[in-house]
Amino acid sequence: MITYSVVIPVKDEAGSLPFLYKELTDVLRRLKKSYEVIFVDDGSGDASYQALTVIRKKDSKVKIIKFHANYGKSEALSAGFRLAQGTIVITLDADLQDDPDDIPKFLNALNQGYDVVCGWRQKREDTMVKKISSYLFNSGTKLLTGVPLHDVNCGLKVLRKQVCDRLFIHGELHRFIPILAAKQKFRVTEVFTRNRPRKFGKSKYGLERSWRGIIDLLTTIFITDYATKPAHFFGKIGLIFFFVGFGMDAYVTYIKLITGSTQERLPLLLAGILFMVLGIQLLSTGLIAEMVTHYNKKGETYIVESVVS
Repeated sequence: MITYSVVIPVKDEAGSLPFLYKELTDVLRRLKKSYEVIFVDDGSGDASYQALTVIRKKDSKVKIIKFHANYGKSEALSAGFRLAQGTIVITLDADLQDDPDDIPKFLNALNQGYDVVCGWRQKREDTMVKKISSYLFNSGTKLLTGVPLHDVNCGLKVLRKQVCDRLFIHGELHRFIPILAAKQKFRVTEVFTRNRPRKFGKSKYGLERSWRGIIDLLTTIFITDYATKPAHFFGKIGLIFFFVGFGMDAYVTYIKLITGSTQERLPLLLAGILFMVLGIQLLSTGLIAEMVTHYNKKGETYIVESVVS
């Protein structure tokens, strides 16, 4: 039985891999538990795969998944989670900015009854633009999701395998693993972790990623809060549109009764009708989505912790 599975997505990190492997295995050996290290080469354009094969020849505990092309970090993590055999899964980035020496601290937190432990990076070795955008992004995420975490996108995380088996991540949803877990009633916490400067390669961060992050945050909120009850989402918006439109037309009707004419308020009348129609359409969309969800349920929407019989 393997205790720890370490999953590491790799994209153009050939220079850092030998150093990462040494630092990581030094820590894992000190833990004195069985382990495996799973590297996922996400379509690297440099010599990352060759560096991994050299490491693999020296250590049979190392496993390599090589993607045909670049599919993204979410897919890389998903592939690693599926292959992982350990009861505890550890994730970290391959750029040496995550410090493997912090792993025991994460495991101690996990042993206090948590299911997911994510890092809260201190004294980040990043550009000012990245620090500011990260602060705004994390603040918005905390406000909109209600999950009190300060650094949801830290690469260093420790999860129970049960959590990994319940996650379905794609696109850029890897950023929201703690949120997705918390919304499934798993216990989530965070601990301080060191953040080191990048030594090799260059950051994949760009301004485009910020816009994608906002869209993915909205996606996360929808799939966690409304995936099983879409009528609530569409219904709320639909009712707002309907009653705003109803109020407009009620006002025009009142003016008609008082003055006997609505000619000057014809645009308001038409706008009210449009809002009411949009509201009815959104309500109908929600009901149809509810029916589709009901008849296409796959698997349980609950987690059994224990059974006594």
